[in-house]
Amino acid sequence: PPSLIRKYFPESVVLYKPKDIVAGDFYWIAPLPLSAGEGALIAAVDCTGHGVPGAMVSVVCSNALNRAVKEFHITDPGKILDKTRELVLETFEKSEGNIQDGMDISLASLSRSNGGMTVQWAGAYNPLLYFPCSEGMWSTVEIPADKQPIGSSDNPAPFTTHTFEIPIMEGGNTCIYLFTDGFADQFGGAKGKKLKYRQMQELFLANAHKSMKEQKLILENSLKQWMGSLEQVDDILIIGIKV
Repeated sequence: PPSLIRKYFPESVVLYKPKDIVAGDFYWIAPLPLSAGEGALIAAVDCTGHGVPGAMVSVVCSNALNRAVKEFHITDPGKILDKTRELVLETFEKSEGNIQDGMDISLASLSRSNGGMTVQWAGAYNPLLYFPCSEGMWSTVEIPADKQPIGSSDNPAPFTTHTFEIPIMEGGNTCIYLFTDGFADQFGGAKGKKLKYRQMQELFLANAHKSMKEQKLILENSLKQWMGSLEQVDDILIIGIKV
């Protein structure tokens, strides 16, 4: 639940709107072992398939993430994704039929150290956006994801771990966003077109100076206005953290 994320990151929000009662998107959090610093692993996950099949795949993927961290004691996000892919494929091989499903994910490790925060991140298809503030000006940094899923793919390669440091300031000076593609893929507006990734990014940047609570409200209202009378096309998940 969002309260667990707030335990580690008090200035954080989760915008979670499943399309159906059962969802293929989910968010996941696990504490980091003390040896890796004070903090947590956090992920925004999108399992392929909608409704019941997507939800069943999400159980397999969630279990694999938990095992990678708790059973195999991996803390490096790229290596967690490597192990998770291995475990997911193992499970699918045992089941009946040829399962082509899997997941896209944005996975971050955030640990506090020496007045700053170390962020390690890896992604399958879903990128990471963060917005640092320097001398009152907010800017956008995008870290691209590896273009491969957690699941079967033609040329699987090890996932890339990106590492960067954030200074921790009073009131917060950096916003970090993990998300799935549902918000950007929502149809709406005057022409019934997709909202698009760029527009979502601009919304994040324009409101980075506000509290996370205010940012969540703005995102919800923008989505509602954009959709109008159109129905939701996919699960929607955005996790925002200010440090």
